[in-house]
Amino acid sequence: MIDLKKSFEEGRILLINKPMHWTSFDAVKKIRNLIRIKKVGHAGTLDPLATGLLIICTGKFTKRINEFMAEEKEYAGSFTLGATTPTFDLESEPGNFKPFNFLTIEEIEKARLSFIGELLQVPPIHSAIKVDGKRVYELARKGEEIILEPRKVIISEFEIVNIDLPIITFRVVCGKGTYIRSLANDFGATLGCGAYLSRLCRTRIGNQLLQNAITLEEFMHEVSPQKEKG
Repeated sequence: MIDLKKSFEEGRILLINKPMHWTSFDAVKKIRNLIRIKKVGHAGTLDPLATGLLIICTGKFTKRINEFMAEEKEYAGSFTLGATTPTFDLESEPGNFKPFNFLTIEEIEKARLSFIGELLQVPPIHSAIKVDGKRVYELARKGEEIILEPRKVIISEFEIVNIDLPIITFRVVCGKGTYIRSLANDFGATLGCGAYLSRLCRTRIGNQLLQNAITLEEFMHEVSPQKEKG
């Protein structure tokens, strides 16, 4: 019989379909408690309102976390035009409403093309980036002024799947360090009407696909299957 704990200590890569409203650390903590080993970590944060592929490494395979974090990532989701939010997504209330009905498909397409390639992107101030040893989202919540420097990111594919104003459905393939929330905010600024990220799902990390991921419930059943009654 397989010793599950030993198997996880030796190292396993888990593909988890993270549910909405869970932080990436929530998922790590849940798995750590289930398998009862300390060395568990994730390879790339998903925001609480995002769903999709979360790679979790256990035991000796936690050494591979940086390898996975450097991989190309693919996302699907939607932007909502005509407003902005402080967090660039729906973790904060939309405001600064502006008209969007004037937009043409040509203008949206021109904006899309401007975000393909190597770009300078400013991360959201409501993010886990550290400044002077402190998470910037903690400083932002205290109302402190934060200035983040733009960072080079690569967006290799940016496809608009559907336009049903104010909703634009998209697919993005990007490199390490790209914030899709920032892309939403910058896209809205380019269009002149504002935008925020209203839905996000990570569908791929490198060669690892969301379709091969399991839910946390399925993982729980794998490590602690219910005993048959009777």
